[in-house]
Amino acid sequence: LPDPADIQRIEEPIVSAEIMTPKDYVGTIMTLCQSRRGNMVHMEYLTETRVQLHYEIPLNEVIYDFFDALKSKTKGYASLDYEFKEYRAAKLVKLDILLNKELIDAFSTIVPEEEAYAKGRTICAKLKKLIPMHQFEVPIQAAIGQKVIARETVRAYRKDVIAKCYGGDISRKK
Repeated sequence: LPDPADIQRIEEPIVSAEIMTPKDYVGTIMTLCQSRRGNMVHMEYLTETRVQLHYEIPLNEVIYDFFDALKSKTKGYASLDYEFKEYRAAKLVKLDILLNKELIDAFSTIVPEEEAYAKGRTICAKLKKLIPMHQFEVPIQAAIGQKVIARETVRAYRKDVIAKCYGGDISRKK
């Protein structure tokens, strides 16, 4: 992204999603859609047991893992159909990940401003578990522009200062 001072606004694609589900899962699906920044357009009962929900959801949320979460929460009974609707202005920021104070472009992502801190903490915590210990500390940072919003540190190996004290007779060490 260009310098934030040069950006007038950022628009993100919005999709019109139709979700068909048994009525038992309506509340669960509504909670899922709202957690993914979705807006309910309307809901219609097709039969006594089937419901069709119409939502407008950002495409980013659908692509990431929405379908998997939908199937998981409805035990596979819900179906999803979506199509592009329009672009809408949104408060999005570029979340950069720095390893050992160096920017790693592959880990950079665009996230909603209100979710940036939580997403940064999550990514840093996951990377801390994955990166092995080194002879030196490795700082893992999540930043928006120049401002670091989350940090974890992969600790260095412990220096063994008494290693010379072991190993047998002193004459063999000369």
